[in-house]
Amino acid sequence: MSTVGELACIYAALILHDDEIPITADKIASVVKAANVEVEAYWPGLFAKLLEKTNVEDLIMNEEIDEDSDDGIGMDLFGDM
Repeated sequence: MSTVGELACIYAALILHDDEIPITADKIASVVKAANVEVEAYWPGLFAKLLEKTNVEDLIMNEEIDEDSDDGIGMDLFGDM
């Protein structure tokens, strides 16, 4: 379950990414403060550290494959019945 602080930092990071601004703890904290949301002091730093070496675009475009799907193995499990 996500807290308001986590969600605020996620949205702040997405806003910064969309505006092509480097994602840092200070910038996340500034966006959150501008939105008038109170977060625990450690959240901006944790998200900045996580996203420091992560391609945000890859996270946005990440598509999970349904475990029940046979698309991932490249064949039609039931054929044309």
